[in-house]
Amino acid sequence: MAEPAFETEPEPFADVPAMTSFAPPRRLGSSDVRESVISSDITIEGKIEGTGHVRLAGRFKGDVHIQGDLTIDAGAKLTGGVRANSVVVGGEVEGNIESASRVELLSTGILNGDLKAGTLTVAAGSRMRGRAEFGWGEELQLKPARSNVS
Repeated sequence: MAEPAFETEPEPFADVPAMTSFAPPRRLGSSDVRESVISSDITIEGKIEGTGHVRLAGRFKGDVHIQGDLTIDAGAKLTGGVRANSVVVGGEVEGNIESASRVELLSTGILNGDLKAGTLTVAAGSRMRGRAEFGWGEELQLKPARSNVS
């Protein structure tokens, strides 16, 4: 007697192509903090607040106030105010960046607004229209004035 033929189960997700990996941006803070991503095909209006890193690849209209890093990818646009630990602008920001310890304008970056940061790095090809203040940390503002009286 012939043994019955058994069909083998297909491997799960065998027909799904492998995802392309990418290198995450440089991070100044803790590596255990997660990154939230707004993908390139999404447009959102509202407000982002909280702790964690945010990567914007799409369009966002509203303020972003986070205790973490904000990355605006090339082709992305943020319309609103920004407060974050560090901000990397590869896309476009239409609004003010305040209270950031570090801001980096990449070669594809555009900032239409004022900027206040601890340090500023500007790549050739980036554009900015507004006022910039950097290098004036709190420790400089809190120093007592020197007196010339003997």
